Amino acid sequence: MKEQVREEPKIVSAAEKQMQAHARLAEITERLSVIGAAEAVSQKFGPFLTVSREKGAGGGTIAELVGRNLGWDVLGRSLLDRIADRYKLSRPMLEAVDETKTNWAYDVLGTWIDPHTISHEKYITHLRHVVLAAAQCGRVVFVGRGAQFFLPPKAGLAVRVVAPESYRVAQLAREQGIDEKQARRLIKQADEGRRDFVARYFRRDIDDPHLYDLVINVANRGPNTAAEVIAKLCSELRPV
Repeated sequence: MKEQVREEPKIVSAAEKQMQAHARLAEITERLSVIGAAEAVSQKFGPFLTVSREKGAGGGTIAELVGRNLGWDVLGRSLLDRIADRYKLSRPMLEAVDETKTNWAYDVLGTWIDPHTISHEKYITHLRHVVLAAAQCGRVVFVGRGAQFFLPPKAGLAVRVVAPESYRVAQLAREQGIDEKQARRLIKQADEGRRDFVARYFRRDIDDPHLYDLVINVANRGPNTAAEVIAKLCSELRPV
């Protein structure tokens, strides 16, 4: 009982610190575009492509096709590998905060129980550094993770890949060998996580077409044609 009494202040203190961290995160994300613009003045970026995608629309596949066509690096989930390597972090812990809704309990209790746990605040900061470094090298395709909001828009092309729900459900069910009910549930979960991720950290609506240079319905064009169109536009980009 005495040990519990001693531990409770620690828990309260950890909770208070994490609440302060969330406040700092709001300030960090508010300034990201300003910082990115300032860095762009003295450093060259691009060319690069950012691909935002609805779950099941095949945005990752299209990104791979574009990368293969142009000979560019493709950074989707591999961004997590780069963050893990650079900052000596656990890959599974990065998965827990990647394009997901903010989990206050995870950030508070997780970092208190295990100091190696990555909070959402640290993740977004590390993500920004890795995205900027890759974009300065140029010739890179970013898949999701709000990469476009870290970067100067004139140096790259921002694309949104969409498709009707029926198309996405059928695609995901076939790819993962699951029934349509499961596919629909996974799509809903992933889309909500990505929408919340972009809204919370970048103060943007991921479905706003004005955020993108191109919104393409893959159900109408197919992934190969979509990749060809995007690759052609990317080939006209120049570093800035």
